[in-house]
Amino acid sequence: MFRLFISILFIFACNTSFAVEVTNLYQDTLKVADKSRDERLRASNTALLNVLVKVSGDKNADQHPLAKRRGRDISDFMLKFEYEEESDGQLNLVVKFEEKKINALLKDLNLPLWGTRRPLVAVWLAIEDNWRRELVTQESYPQLEQLIYDKAERRGLPVVVPLLDLQDRALVGVPEVWGNFSQPVEQASSRYNAERSITARMYQQANSDTWSLEWRFTNEELFETHYLSGDKQHIVAEMMNDLAAGLATEYAIDPMLSGQLTSAIFTLKGVRSFVDIERAKRRLESLSVVTGAAISKRVPDAVEYTINHTGSITDLKKALQLDNAFKAYVDPRAFYDITKSNDALEYQWIGR
Repeated sequence: MFRLFISILFIFACNTSFAVEVTNLYQDTLKVADKSRDERLRASNTALLNVLVKVSGDKNADQHPLAKRRGRDISDFMLKFEYEEESDGQLNLVVKFEEKKINALLKDLNLPLWGTRRPLVAVWLAIEDNWRRELVTQESYPQLEQLIYDKAERRGLPVVVPLLDLQDRALVGVPEVWGNFSQPVEQASSRYNAERSITARMYQQANSDTWSLEWRFTNEELFETHYLSGDKQHIVAEMMNDLAAGLATEYAIDPMLSGQLTSAIFTLKGVRSFVDIERAKRRLESLSVVTGAAISKRVPDAVEYTINHTGSITDLKKALQLDNAFKAYVDPRAFYDITKSNDALEYQWIGR
């Protein structure tokens, strides 16, 4: 289902970097043996801990002692539950939780809050197996490709494993991924509207059953290589966990700031009608860091909103960066970039 969701985005999205609205952050699906109350409570408690990991971006959130104790009052957080039966007879329990109560629990636990708009990441993985190097696709390594999607879904991270069709291969092959040649990889990733991309290479250590995996972001700002070793499946899973944790560190709201409420003036250019103004207001209010937005002034070429938000201005800008309805405004008449205050919030309405 998660892969289908990404595929639909790929078909209909425009050719710009893209952040995905993750719609299932506050729910979890688990296999259960039966529909008994004890089995439902056991699974529901696990679901709560899994959701805390997804929403916070902290892979250890499920180990928090207070979180485990609060799970005893599972009905305080649960919105609803339902059963789903697969074609092979496997019974699943789908548990949905209340967003505001989960966010409040994260605050009590002093854990960060990672919003629902998250960067889409293209994962380029090359494997050296029996002296042969190949890129992971659904055709070449279906189990590893599925593992990438499964682990990403558990962490609420939108990912895409490239198709490696003729269009991709015209830009990228094994040498580009193995050597982390950023330019062709990022060019190929743009086809999938990926906000970020990583390259990874995996190989078996000499005279050993142990595998090594090295991965890194393709952008130079984060040109740090991460090293993992162990079982093939395990290190791919760990790569996805570390990837999610790294992005959460970058985009999630600092728990020390998440409870602080402040306001800022947000200037939006390019709104042409009352409908645009109202749509932009609702879009702002949908950001995880925004608690309210009100129109404060309208001038011929722009609208000013007063925004109440949690966290810092930097957190607010990160949230805006992941929303393709807004774009940081650059004056087309300026001959050179004018350095603005770090607190300046001047944006262009794109409104897709």
